[in-house]
Amino acid sequence: MMKYGRTYNFSAGPAMMPEAVLEEIAAEMMNYRGSGMCVMEMSHRSKVFEEILAAAKDDLKKLMGIPDNYKILFVQGGGTLQFAMVAMNLLKGGVGCYVETGAWSKKAIAEAKKFGEVKVVASSADKNFSYVPDCSDLDIPDNADYVYICENETINGLTYSKLPNTKGKILVSDQSSMFLSRPCNVADYGMIWAGVQKNVGPAGMAVVIIREDLIRDDLDAKVPTYLSYKIHADNDSLYNTPNCWAIYCCGKVFNYLLKNGGLEAMEQRNQEKAKVLYDYLDQSKLFTAPVEKTDRSLMNVPFVSPSKEQDAAVVAASKAAGFDNLKGHKSVGGLRASIYNAMPKEGVEALVDFLKKYEQENA
Repeated sequence: MMKYGRTYNFSAGPAMMPEAVLEEIAAEMMNYRGSGMCVMEMSHRSKVFEEILAAAKDDLKKLMGIPDNYKILFVQGGGTLQFAMVAMNLLKGGVGCYVETGAWSKKAIAEAKKFGEVKVVASSADKNFSYVPDCSDLDIPDNADYVYICENETINGLTYSKLPNTKGKILVSDQSSMFLSRPCNVADYGMIWAGVQKNVGPAGMAVVIIREDLIRDDLDAKVPTYLSYKIHADNDSLYNTPNCWAIYCCGKVFNYLLKNGGLEAMEQRNQEKAKVLYDYLDQSKLFTAPVEKTDRSLMNVPFVSPSKEQDAAVVAASKAAGFDNLKGHKSVGGLRASIYNAMPKEGVEALVDFLKKYEQENA
């Protein structure tokens, strides 16, 4: 157990946040820096919140090295809304090309089909999404408006080690469950988006990083005003009342990461943590990690025992031992440990100790 009686929470999201960040938020809860109010109470038009927003954007820009010709947007609605917004804003009568690697890319494909032509240019469905397909020579039509990937599949536990060859077309990436977990060359993408509740902050918002030339003002008149990236860009994410609390919390995390070595340091820590768990699973006689080794996620580690009944027994035993949220997603079952930036290595080591003990007693 950690400080304050906190548990090791292996949830895929909402997920753990750094304790130092939570402590800072707690200290400012009742009276944010002499403002006399909590951030949850203050006007989004106030000078003090404008400073919070500006600092969050500046710190994210530094953290990721975001070029000047990209806009940072904070959009309510989380990840699911972005499946539709991407297609609404980027499909221009051409084709949206999608790589199908798991549950979340499948949902993005289904949503995009409502707004235009979609082509699945590669898929790993043939092996139950246990690998990332070869994307070095995709059949991308000349009239492709973009190529879309879910760069880290939260449910299926796989990630791209190399970005697709888009044949000159813009790359759009859902980075929700890997956002800020490793360095990222933003210029390789036309757009990156991430639901923040996995690796950055509280649920209810997505960060959108979009190249300025992709922000259109010629959308279909039926597109709701709020679902236009241009509206958010022109109004500095303040077209309506934004999720002020989420922006504030995310800003705290951005600053925390900057002060703790940046994304290079996070990648090293995440590799070390994941190795502890994968090394155990690879030698285990009870548990199996289904994803191809080259495509394994550092953030989401799915694994299974020989039966659904034993999976359920492991979940029950893990709760009794003080761990939480090891049950796999309802769509795939099994077990899953999400080990985002805020999960300490000690938490992963404690989980492995528990799994070893369980295996000795039940194998």
